[in-house]
Amino acid sequence: MTELTTLTLAEARDRLRKKELSSAELTAAHIEAVEKARPLNAFVLETPEIATQMAKASDARIAKGEGGPLEGIPLAIKDLFCTKGVRTTACSHILDNFVPTYESTVTSQLWRDGAVMLGKTNNDEFAMGSSNETSYFGAVQSPWRREGSNTPLVPGGSSGGSAAAVAAQLCLGATATDTGGSIRQPAAFTGTVGIKPTYGRCSRWGIVAFASSLDQAGPMAKTVRDAAIMLRSMAGPDAKDTTCADIAVPDYEAAVGKSVKGLRIGIPKEYRMDGMPPEIEKIWQQGCDWLKSAGAELVDVSLPHTKYALPAYYIVAPAEASSNLARYDGVRYGLRVPGRDISDMYEQTRAEGFGDEVRRRVMIGTYVLSAGYYDAYYLRAQKVRTLIKRDFEQCFDAGVHAMLTPATPTASFGVGEKGGADPVEMYLNDIFTVTVNMAGLPGIAVPAGSDAQGLPLGLQLIGRPFDEETLFSLSEVIEQAAGRFVAQRWW
Repeated sequence: MTELTTLTLAEARDRLRKKELSSAELTAAHIEAVEKARPLNAFVLETPEIATQMAKASDARIAKGEGGPLEGIPLAIKDLFCTKGVRTTACSHILDNFVPTYESTVTSQLWRDGAVMLGKTNNDEFAMGSSNETSYFGAVQSPWRREGSNTPLVPGGSSGGSAAAVAAQLCLGATATDTGGSIRQPAAFTGTVGIKPTYGRCSRWGIVAFASSLDQAGPMAKTVRDAAIMLRSMAGPDAKDTTCADIAVPDYEAAVGKSVKGLRIGIPKEYRMDGMPPEIEKIWQQGCDWLKSAGAELVDVSLPHTKYALPAYYIVAPAEASSNLARYDGVRYGLRVPGRDISDMYEQTRAEGFGDEVRRRVMIGTYVLSAGYYDAYYLRAQKVRTLIKRDFEQCFDAGVHAMLTPATPTASFGVGEKGGADPVEMYLNDIFTVTVNMAGLPGIAVPAGSDAQGLPLGLQLIGRPFDEETLFSLSEVIEQAAGRFVAQRWW
């Protein structure tokens, strides 16, 4: 059974279509893998009964020749996506035992195309975190270990459960969300592929909100091709989300393996940070060489407002979070802690329901939106955001097709190693990723090498708006050159 979990999504799809294996067999193998991998804490809710029923229905459709693009494929769903009749908590105590009566648009499209749900994956509480240590259900452990060490490592965040599940071969793909790097950073930490599509490419309807102008759903998968297959099902217009673009979804898989000859790739000088580890510099140069030998042209570009991206992001995102999380009051759903009066009940519920990091960001957000500080902080951050977007537009207008940068400033770190005394230390993990969210652009992280301790390192490609196809073509070049990265099982 275990060899079935080593298949890529594309391989499993093709074997299902040829009737070389059944979805029931494939799903059973993954259910067993999920049960054995509980020490990872990647799943906060396993749904084996639902998965078994869905697999049976898939096999019946395949037998009739009616299979969809993802027919019979077992997937994991981040606990931020509302799933009808299945508990959805955003990994927060305040949403204890919340069972939605509706399905998010993204997951409904996956089920429409025949996918099978294995369960809900762990994430940082309300997606606020870069290491998956802020979850009410506890930290996720990475399937990776440093060579010769048993120190538990983080899988990155906020989509750490999805990243760990894909890297540990517990599913053939997983949904994730990215507000400031929450798909790309965990993908880089776990040797998986993760793409944050253009803002508006995937519907946000039915996804628990963190920062509405930054949040975007995307897939995490074992390979570039698998991510392309998943994104085609996840993307598309939605009348229920006014920020979702009414643009046709291309066949992303067709872009995988397409020639990149003649494409101009920008190398932003501002991403060469002081004190950047030599191994990050080395894989960045290696990525440049691979793209060059595939026929791409490399050009130096400047994104002068990059240095302001992180501070601006940590004003805009908490401000939107403060507004979005005001709906959790103990009145309509989720946790309720009784109080002397309604105001006291609100306070008691929020004090007990929200974790430290969520409370910290809500307080920051409320502060920057308050009278007297709105202009000094929030308004100024929005102006910086416009300048960041303009930097990218000027490069694209000058003929650059995509940009190549590191995905993270380091490899994965140990559980509890960062951010304890100084939260800003954790925020610096997002230094290479937040610009993409601020500008609403697509970005993909693809494994490109390892550090001295054998941990995976990723490269990031940033594309033009709604041009995910070019990113898939370019990242396939890196994947072919770097090879696959598979964690050695320790659990």
